[in-house]
Amino acid sequence: MFLRFLLLALLIGRSKSTVIPASCRYALGMHDRTIRDEDITASSQWYESTGPQYARLQREEGDGAWCLAGLLQPEDVQFLQIDLHELHFITLIGTQGRHARATGKEFARYYRIDYSRDGERWLSWKDHQGQQVMKGNVDEYEVVLTDLRPPVITRFIRIIPVTKVPMTVCMRVELYGCRWSDGLTSYKIPEGETYTAPGHPITYLNDSTYDGFLENRRLFGGLGQLTDGVHGLDDFGQSLEYRVWPGYDYIGWKNESWQNGYIETEFQFDKPRNFTRMKVHCNNLFSKGVKIFQKAECQFKFRLQSDWESEPLTVIMVVDDKNPSARFVTIPLNQRVGSAILCRFYFADTWMMFSEIFFESDMGIAVPTLGTVPTTTPDAKTTEAPFPLQNSTERKLETTFPFTISRPEGTTEESKTSVLIGCLVAIILLLLVIIVLILCRQYIQKCLEKAPRRILEEDATVRLSFYSYTIGNSNQIHQSNPTYERIFPLDLDYQQPTKPLRRLPELSQSAEDSVCSGDYAEPDLTKSTPHQGFQNSVPHYAETDIVNLQGVTGNNMYAVPALTADSLTKKDISVGEFPRNQLRLKEKLGEGQFGEVHLCEAEGLQEFLEMSASEFSEQPNMVAVKMLRANVTKTAR
Repeated sequence: MFLRFLLLALLIGRSKSTVIPASCRYALGMHDRTIRDEDITASSQWYESTGPQYARLQREEGDGAWCLAGLLQPEDVQFLQIDLHELHFITLIGTQGRHARATGKEFARYYRIDYSRDGERWLSWKDHQGQQVMKGNVDEYEVVLTDLRPPVITRFIRIIPVTKVPMTVCMRVELYGCRWSDGLTSYKIPEGETYTAPGHPITYLNDSTYDGFLENRRLFGGLGQLTDGVHGLDDFGQSLEYRVWPGYDYIGWKNESWQNGYIETEFQFDKPRNFTRMKVHCNNLFSKGVKIFQKAECQFKFRLQSDWESEPLTVIMVVDDKNPSARFVTIPLNQRVGSAILCRFYFADTWMMFSEIFFESDMGIAVPTLGTVPTTTPDAKTTEAPFPLQNSTERKLETTFPFTISRPEGTTEESKTSVLIGCLVAIILLLLVIIVLILCRQYIQKCLEKAPRRILEEDATVRLSFYSYTIGNSNQIHQSNPTYERIFPLDLDYQQPTKPLRRLPELSQSAEDSVCSGDYAEPDLTKSTPHQGFQNSVPHYAETDIVNLQGVTGNNMYAVPALTADSLTKKDISVGEFPRNQLRLKEKLGEGQFGEVHLCEAEGLQEFLEMSASEFSEQPNMVAVKMLRANVTKTAR
């Protein structure tokens, strides 16, 4: 357990990879109450029972939903606000009306959303075509899911119902997405430019989804296409997004527009972080004058109000003019600590285009020991591409090019940490395998114990402790203590009743005359004529007939005295019903495929058999009762 918590402590807060919108679609906690009641507020509510805490998708607490006060007017701005406590990448919203167990009929036909990362500056979401209003529900119970394209990175979100005519509105909602582990709150970049070339359509390479400000051709204070999780194609004029213009996926800059030969970008984070690497998705269609950057210089500052570090981290890349595929370019940041990063990307050709940037970092803020070494430039021979030429249709190559840095740091510690994490993962996987094997073994044993089985042990015998009474033709009552004997499976004289493969033994002439006579004769169960087909040493198979009694207390069974095999050759005996309230369950004798056998105490057996008191003991008699299961077929009964 300690190892598991240690591994969790090492991994928590680490940004591992870029967010993929297609897989980032997890419910964030409205339905399962991960989002607490106090984190859900509203501009108004109709009653306490329709407060914002009841705006949970697929739940019916309170009066079934959040309902705003009064009628919603077309000019009103009423909202439901949710606080997620940290930044999340939201890709989907689910809405539902008030059903309230078929008593509610209120829902929102249209709505829009506002969002904020700090709770102060609120922004309105809009799609690729600039539309803000989304379609809602058409009834009170169906769930409508709406994709957010582009996605939203936010902590606070407001659901704002919209109407064209006055109406009562109630809503239940759920947010879908995942945690934004980058910690990036805004980036500052130059405004994108327009690509024009003979024979090529006009391509707008601007950041069309940026939610910050534009001043002096610089974007600042927001996030946009560099953090939307969409990676550009090899041909920057095409896009995977639906109904967008050419060049939508990329932000591009032309070399001649910048006198210094580079563009400057700044990234701000929610708190100081220990950065491992930065990955930039670049286009490399060199036939159109587009290549990855040839050099990157990055500076850090611990606080947003502090100054930039004097010594930048420099990375020199190898220019690739053989493979035109777009790819991720990795820039090692070597555990540098800061809450802001300033990077300069130098042009390698006429154009430079980015479609995505993300960071891998830890939450730790310990400043590593730094060593200063002079910056060197790689030999000219290293300009050769470090990988063989591939088909231009292959995409999403991730390559770390040869580089030099001004201040190497912490490589040994990073290696030790990786080894430790690998060992911990191996140990945890081994423990999980052992636990799964133990659980499987217990489950198999449990199933085997519950499996129905017949009692076939050689010494298994069940005996009834009460006396059975038989009445002969001489009107004398005979007592005997019959035994419920087991049937030997190898006994050739025993045959299953459902498969009578042999004749019944012949009766003597006197017995036949007695059976066929018109006078009523009580069957003699104590006397039997020896039959040719039976051996005297073989015990008879006898059992107790069970009748199912249906009642409000369940299924109960009652028993009548058993008949021997000899009695089957005589006249049928009418069996009475023994009252179930005079049977008291003592213990369970066994169970089989169709039912169970219980030992019961029978009271009033003397009156039931109409016998004199001298022939019975005053104590209750013990009888065996067979109980059929409710699902037994008629054939088995």
